[in-house]
Amino acid sequence: MNRRQRITLMLTALLLVTGSFLSQALAGTIITGRSSTEIEWFDDPNGDTAAPVLQYLQFNALNMADKGWDFRGYGRFSTDSRDKVDSESRLYYAYVQKKGLAEGLDVKIGRQFLTTAAGASLMDGIHLDYDLPFAKKNPLTFTLFGGGDVSYYSGYNTEDLITGGELAGTFFKSLSTRVSYLQRWGDGDLTNEMFGLDLDYDYKGMLNLYSELQYDWLTASTSYFLAGADFHRSQKWSLRTEYLYSLPVFSSTSIYSVFAVNEYEELMAELNYRIANGLRAFGRLTYEMYPEFDNATVLEAGIEKIRTNRISGYLSGVWREDGDGGQDMAGAKARCRYMINKMFQAGAGAEIDVLQRRLEINYDDTLSSRYWLDLTTYLSKKINIEAKIERSKSDLWNEYYQGRVRLNIIF
Repeated sequence: MNRRQRITLMLTALLLVTGSFLSQALAGTIITGRSSTEIEWFDDPNGDTAAPVLQYLQFNALNMADKGWDFRGYGRFSTDSRDKVDSESRLYYAYVQKKGLAEGLDVKIGRQFLTTAAGASLMDGIHLDYDLPFAKKNPLTFTLFGGGDVSYYSGYNTEDLITGGELAGTFFKSLSTRVSYLQRWGDGDLTNEMFGLDLDYDYKGMLNLYSELQYDWLTASTSYFLAGADFHRSQKWSLRTEYLYSLPVFSSTSIYSVFAVNEYEELMAELNYRIANGLRAFGRLTYEMYPEFDNATVLEAGIEKIRTNRISGYLSGVWREDGDGGQDMAGAKARCRYMINKMFQAGAGAEIDVLQRRLEINYDDTLSSRYWLDLTTYLSKKINIEAKIERSKSDLWNEYYQGRVRLNIIF
């Protein structure tokens, strides 16, 4: 275990375990959470079978001492029982929050997930939301944030910083707007400087027009752009169309920042039709555009059943055509889960000849087919056991297996 792993482990123990005992001693505090103990196994790229053991803990202490302060934490302890892969412990978030600290002011302090129109990050710091008092007719919220920029897969020190702000509001009762600015610093150097804009316009409850934009100031280029429309006048059907543009952004100190990168563009249209309560049919057509490869057309169509009684699942066909790219495919997706009784829910699924990219810590893989079985046992309303086994075929392996067993306790 390296130094950074030990620090994460100690922080997790301090904030989640010690916080639990302290908060229970405070009058009026509401304690909730979830514990998940998991054993999983899978093959790594070297052909070795890893068997990590993980303990997840989500812990909430609300309205501590009747003062309106909330604590929320989530982390995991992890080790590989076969010592084949680095299975790191992590602290996902742990923060205290107070709404109404002063009139119109909310504060959040600690490790927290930060999302803005200009980008997202995991931050150790402070987040302030202030409702501007002069904007009563069209409410405006001004946000400031700053702290340490957390990264799980690279070094992290006191000079890795993130700071910025956002202004969000609703105008004319139908136009929601967010304007954001974000800076990242690594080892004391400015690595990213981003501007962001989000727009969402609702026309008479039947049409939504929306757009997202991220602009990289250091490279003077648009790194992300999304424009879409969602027409849903009828309760029976809806139509959504989107255009997506994406250009990878690397930090200014990264070696990759000196290399040329390729943009990606996509056009998509999706039609949904409500057949009955909990049952819908859908069709989605996507046109993928690559500068150095053949463009691809992907069509997916099928039905989906949301569980209203005992059964849920979906069935769809997927067709992919990319000219001379060599990845023409005709496949299918299927999943079914059935509530046998109050104690057992069983499921099965398959994705056959469907490309799906999977990003892992140490490798990048593209799956072409996978099959799985799962079973959930409900011992009580607050205790259940989940089990799943999966067989996959991918670029890295002709076939491989993985599985997990998880005990969940809600408190």
